[in-house]
Amino acid sequence: MVKVDFATFYLVYAEVLNWVVPDFHLEVCDFLQDYGTLGLLMMPRGHGKSTILDVYNAWKLYINPDHLILHQGATDPDAYKVSRGTEQVMDRHPLCQLFGVKKARGETQKWWVSGSTDVRHGSIHARGILSNVTGARANEIQNDDVEVPSNIGTPEAREKLLYRLSEQTHILIPGGQKLFVGTPHTHDSLYTRIKKLGAKCLILKMFEKEKRFEQIIECLVDYKPVYIFSGIGTTSKLLKEGEDYQIVYTGHFYKITFDESHYLIDVYSEALWPERFTPAIMEERRRECRTINEWDSQYQLHAKPVGDVRLDPDKMIPYDCEPVLMRANGEYFMMLGERRVVGITARWDPSSGKIKSDISAVAVTLHDDLGNKYWHRSVALKGEVVTHNENGEIIGGQAWQLCDLIETYHIPRVVIETNGIGGFAAAALKGALKARRLRCGVVEHHSTGAKNKRILEAIEGPLVSGLVWVHVSVIDTPEEGENSSVQYKQMRMFNPAITDQEDDYLDSFAGTLTDSPERVGKIHRTNEVNEGPNWRGNSGVVEATLDFEN
Repeated sequence: MVKVDFATFYLVYAEVLNWVVPDFHLEVCDFLQDYGTLGLLMMPRGHGKSTILDVYNAWKLYINPDHLILHQGATDPDAYKVSRGTEQVMDRHPLCQLFGVKKARGETQKWWVSGSTDVRHGSIHARGILSNVTGARANEIQNDDVEVPSNIGTPEAREKLLYRLSEQTHILIPGGQKLFVGTPHTHDSLYTRIKKLGAKCLILKMFEKEKRFEQIIECLVDYKPVYIFSGIGTTSKLLKEGEDYQIVYTGHFYKITFDESHYLIDVYSEALWPERFTPAIMEERRRECRTINEWDSQYQLHAKPVGDVRLDPDKMIPYDCEPVLMRANGEYFMMLGERRVVGITARWDPSSGKIKSDISAVAVTLHDDLGNKYWHRSVALKGEVVTHNENGEIIGGQAWQLCDLIETYHIPRVVIETNGIGGFAAAALKGALKARRLRCGVVEHHSTGAKNKRILEAIEGPLVSGLVWVHVSVIDTPEEGENSSVQYKQMRMFNPAITDQEDDYLDSFAGTLTDSPERVGKIHRTNEVNEGPNWRGNSGVVEATLDFEN
């Protein structure tokens, strides 16, 4: 008797349980049957991916009883759910009963189906991603929602997760398959890495088309709006056409006019599963999301953390020009485009001698007379702090590299963090400056107090006020294997509650902001004082003759 494909197998089981199968479930079935050696399946919460996976595992064992599946979830109990679900499908599926495919022996963690000839490795082996599975072997490894806040909340946790995933390479039998299923929980998402490895992907968002607007009363979209949400959390609302807004089709665009201004508007097309996720249910779920990032990651599958980003790099304004030193009226001045630069600050945070640090970060920030801050350079110095020739003269090293920046941008002063090797680094820089015949002040600074608080106090205020600009060189230096620069990654991943995290570039940049005084800008000096009337009485002018003689 010929065995059926997975879509047919799934529909037979759905018929037994009286399920109404949406079209996208069949799309998932086709994907799972032929995802190759590496696959990525992403679906919103509540769309049945775990249920489909239960049926898929039963189908794989129905096709081949010798197939070995290692299913890994975030924890052991999470993995056991799929193990029990697969067993239940086998007990109830007509085709499994017809071919005699059923659980023969074993427990929830590891069990064998009838017909399996492998006595060591279970047909289904279910374990948490952080559990020890070193001795396991599998034809197919499934990673089901292994990325959760608990195992990516700290750099150590993320590194441990990646290490466990790398172990799977040695567990997988040559020619085997590896499947990832889940939703993202961070900017530095595991699933972004899987895409870059060339995985075959099926990504089904809650709403296929989306547009976001801020502080608007009117907008245009190039698709028919179906769901329009205002706000997020308890204040969010699903707006209604005719009551909260009006739509006019112009022939190319849909013009949406709101009855009042909204600080946040999301305009979506039709939902992926509208029969189940009705407008009322979606409005309820929107209100239960604490942050817009949580909504974006769990329903629109964007790689974002579920919590708020305190230092959002997207709030910085990119620019692409270099400062120019000019001379006029007998004096030198510096221009950045059309803005006059009135200050340059530089901060060097050496890495040698520090625990868990490999970045010797330097930040250079320009300041104009309107109070704007320009994050112009953010670089990592390489090699020894200082190198000498056979005559003992300084010829290179990190201090020499820093001198290049000082000479290029005419930096008048550099502040060096003395935590760690700061004292030695300061002496090395002074020696390099003397060798280069450069004039620049060197200030040693010993940081005290909580570093996270120091970074937040320096950066967050100017950032949310729109005063921070960033040079494209800081943006266009992506970390290996990443889409954005390491500076952007450190900003997005910055968590004030974590004391040990990657923040070398942020720390040096924060120092350049606090090393310069705040400027209110010359535009404010042109405003005349609106002086009120003097309502206090006076006795007028009195002339008196003074006689100091006795």
